[in-house]
Amino acid sequence: MLKALWTYRHFIRAAILGDLRGRFARSALGGAWFVIHPLALAMIFAFVLSEVMAAKLPGVAGKAAYPIYLLAGTAAWNLFSEILSRSVTVFIDNASTMKKISFPRLCLPVIVWGGALINHALLLLAVGIVFMAFGQFPHWTWIFLPLGAAIISMLAFGVGVLAGVFNVFARDVGQVMAVALGLWFWVTPIVYPLDALPPGARDIVIANPMTPMVQFYQDILLRHQSPDLVSLIYPTLFGAALMSAAMLIFRRASPEMVDAL
Repeated sequence: MLKALWTYRHFIRAAILGDLRGRFARSALGGAWFVIHPLALAMIFAFVLSEVMAAKLPGVAGKAAYPIYLLAGTAAWNLFSEILSRSVTVFIDNASTMKKISFPRLCLPVIVWGGALINHALLLLAVGIVFMAFGQFPHWTWIFLPLGAAIISMLAFGVGVLAGVFNVFARDVGQVMAVALGLWFWVTPIVYPLDALPPGARDIVIANPMTPMVQFYQDILLRHQSPDLVSLIYPTLFGAALMSAAMLIFRRASPEMVDAL
């Protein structure tokens, strides 16, 4: 499967670029919207939370602390949710293409993955601009962000491809995953600090593999701390196991997917 992906690498690259261009076709600003959208969202969060609500984050001084905390967690979560949610329906959305053209089916979630990584990079650019408006300039610890993006991608890709394959044969899977993703968001410490939870709830949140990844982003973007690499062992192993299971299930189900569609 990996050899096939390498053979079709030019097809994957062209499809990623075509997907990005297609999102804003006939738009006067074109690709500029890839920066304007996340920049506008980041500015709204920053203004509302720092000026209107005067939200504070325990243990971190400054009125910009909570907006930066929230934006850091949101950046990590958006990468995860985009890859996962689009992978769940990618085979169904491209059913006609799969029936007409012969190509490695695994290219489809890889195209989703590539597009999400580009969106994530542009979101981080927008977040950096907002941070500078608060007087928080990019720190050297930002060099660790690609590592976090890679681990988050593994987690999302593994869950997304597994659910995407099952969704071809049982469409209820897509509906269940939509609900599960919403619940998953709230058991991830994005809008609240982990220390604010009671012990029972804290144990559930700590067991979530996305928790150390969100904290990874928060430590780098908010606290300018070098990440705790030991904390990444659990999500890395979990993501690797998910990807292995996804590849195994996909390989076995791939010959029957077109007929099921």
